[in-house]
Amino acid sequence: FSAGAAIISARYYSAGDSGRITQNARATIISLLCLGAAICGVGLLFGRPLLRYGVSVPESLIGYSAQYFRICAVGFIFQFVYNGAAALLRSIGDSRAPLYFLFISMLLNILLDYTFMQKLDLGVAGAAWAAVLSQLMACGVSLAYMFRRYDLLRFYGKGITTGREDVALIVKTGFPMALQSMIGTVFNLMVQHLVNSFGEAMIASYTVVSRVEGYMHLPTSTLYQAIPTYTAQNLGAEKPQRIRACLRHTVIMAVIFTLAVSIAVFVLAPEIASSFGISGLSAQYCISHVRCLTFPILLFAVYFPCTGLYQGMGKGMVSTALSTGFLACCLMFAYLLRYIPAIGYRSLFICKPLAWVIITTVNYIYYFSGKWEKPQAE
Repeated sequence: FSAGAAIISARYYSAGDSGRITQNARATIISLLCLGAAICGVGLLFGRPLLRYGVSVPESLIGYSAQYFRICAVGFIFQFVYNGAAALLRSIGDSRAPLYFLFISMLLNILLDYTFMQKLDLGVAGAAWAAVLSQLMACGVSLAYMFRRYDLLRFYGKGITTGREDVALIVKTGFPMALQSMIGTVFNLMVQHLVNSFGEAMIASYTVVSRVEGYMHLPTSTLYQAIPTYTAQNLGAEKPQRIRACLRHTVIMAVIFTLAVSIAVFVLAPEIASSFGISGLSAQYCISHVRCLTFPILLFAVYFPCTGLYQGMGKGMVSTALSTGFLACCLMFAYLLRYIPAIGYRSLFICKPLAWVIITTVNYIYYFSGKWEKPQAE
């Protein structure tokens, strides 16, 4: 929903309507704070049953898994509010500050991971608290910066109220992105169920791979976040020629930065596995898996920025359809290829690269058709 709020704010900004920007900012932060608190509560109350019955976590690991999940649930509040603040900043043209805050948060997360797990030997709880504290830092710094730097985003003390129509507009605009996120959550549960079927060594490996893959995604996902609002701003200002240029430059930067991260991950894969405290078969799985992802992930850098462009043009359901197609291909390859003896558990390693090839092709067929250039009617 933060992406939807950013698109709304960007349109107000291009129209010079500062009052509506402030009103939208208040509705955004309050709505996301409440939503984050609600999801946090669900995670704290139902985390263990969800892990046991939803993804079939083995009994030997349910204690650690539930502990990790419940601690991370606390971070949902900070993550949601940060996403809202970052989206609002991008909507008025400040895309650098959210990038800096996210980069600092990533570095803090890595430092705390090492400190809590390697130095203090806090294990699973240490990894979870490292994530929560880095999210808290990003949330606090982004709000402080937003309120201090931009008066039009400083909604407190101005007698501004949040109406039902303000929240409804955010929900309407952000629903395709929210649906995309929910589908992604279901996908993660289904993949985790498959991972668990391969035993504890694979579970430990996949947990580390997911973290490393997140770092490899970071350059693209960070750059992507500016595209919907930039597109909406130029759409409102009637400067469509800048939209294509934005996408082209974003894809080039994403590929360059992702390539640099991928090379580092490929070379340092054994050290990365060791730094997370896994060894033996788990480490072997981890090294093979991350190396299978390192260079195919460049396809993600090529296609994913396009989804932000579609969102800014009001074609959010196109973005959702592409993401859903990608996840469906992943599940199909992961579950079907496992039955081929020569592949087996390696279906987990190759399902995403194969899906990236398909969705990147489909995406650019649609992009070059030009159908996205006609704005969605209000």
